[in-house]
Amino acid sequence: MEIRDARVDDWPAIWPILQAIVAAGETYTLPRDLDAETARRIWLLEPPDRTVVAVDDDGTVLGSAKMNRNHLGPASHIASASFIVAPEHSGHGVGRALGEHVLEWARAAGYRAMQFNAVVETNTRAVALWRSLGFEVIGTLPEGFHHPVHGYVGLHIMHRRL
Repeated sequence: MEIRDARVDDWPAIWPILQAIVAAGETYTLPRDLDAETARRIWLLEPPDRTVVAVDDDGTVLGSAKMNRNHLGPASHIASASFIVAPEHSGHGVGRALGEHVLEWARAAGYRAMQFNAVVETNTRAVALWRSLGFEVIGTLPEGFHHPVHGYVGLHIMHRRL
């Protein structure tokens, strides 16, 4: 697997993955009917922020991550990131590889910490992955997310020093 900067011509491969995840309504605090153009503006970031794709040897997009400053001004030393993995490639190390890549990017870019603002507590695979990469839950917004199956569940704020 190779992780490289996303290009505009990767969008047709990224969008179906992102659309399916957002439409499911289980992990992202985005409207379930998010349109492609709005999603493209949200996902494909301009420098100094960054969007990457994980691709296999054939160039198939397996997943993607976007990384950016989490806050402005005197808190601009805190990074954040968002991740998607194609369902058919879930459980094969794509998310971990993207997570490790993002942490390396944040360190190299001079960030002092990374914060995830809204990790749905029922997304146990993601919570376990981030914990295994050194993140901890520093707070939970009770009933901060309306899950289509579980009803109102908490949103974790996860943090890791770099």
